[in-house]
Amino acid sequence: MKHLFRMIALLVISLAPELSAGQAGYQVVSVEDGGTIRGTVQWQGALPHLVSYDINKDQQICDPQSQKHRDLERLLVAPNGGVANTVVFLRNITRGKAMDLPMARRFLNQKSCRYEPHVLLVPVQATLTVKSSDPLLHTVQMSGSADYNFPFTAEGQEFTHPMIRDGAASLRCNVHVWMNGEMMVARHPYYTVTDRDGNFELTQVPPGDYEIVAWHEGWKVVGQNALYDLKTQVRVNHPVFSDPVIWSKPVKVPARSAVEVNLTLEQTNRQMPQGH
Repeated sequence: MKHLFRMIALLVISLAPELSAGQAGYQVVSVEDGGTIRGTVQWQGALPHLVSYDINKDQQICDPQSQKHRDLERLLVAPNGGVANTVVFLRNITRGKAMDLPMARRFLNQKSCRYEPHVLLVPVQATLTVKSSDPLLHTVQMSGSADYNFPFTAEGQEFTHPMIRDGAASLRCNVHVWMNGEMMVARHPYYTVTDRDGNFELTQVPPGDYEIVAWHEGWKVVGQNALYDLKTQVRVNHPVFSDPVIWSKPVKVPARSAVEVNLTLEQTNRQMPQGH
């Protein structure tokens, strides 16, 4: 028996560097001289034609204002040219402040047949909460860094689930085909989502040289997937979107000061595959 315990102890010791390496991608430290990165994401050029979908079912709940069509919300550009719902983050940062991503981005609500918010931002290993405020059948089907399918059959129903892998995941409903959203699972706190005017800010960044990355979900509908409506068992067409747009630039963060970084998005931005 002693020999067995000794073998187990040796195995744990031998695996310890490997296990810690998997958790050593980011180290929390005290940031006393941190700087701030602030800026905007701006649309450049003419706006593209954006596809909308007919609200062809459950109109009383899904279309309370009788608009008859639903914008897919893939590209939101403010009057000042700012692009909302762009994820901005630092790629090559390994140490800094503790995780402080906003709780509101870890909670998805299904209301009037929309996903709110459209872009989620969840720390890796943290819990995502998903709720339905509609008295309808909905689903939240995820693909990418998370692969789950949550069915909702009643108003007020709620699921929670830990997000165990970092990266991007797409969210779709197999009942109301216009419902879509995106989730970024982050391994460090230097992530943010641009507001309605395209503004963003990253605070308490250790001084140094970094790469700042902008990730936009993409707005083009490039095809359709045929699937069966879970409620009616009728064949429906689900939109297939283009890959996300990802671009970056270097940034130097000064101690106890702020630096401004402005990023532009246009139709010719190079598109990268999911998971880049």
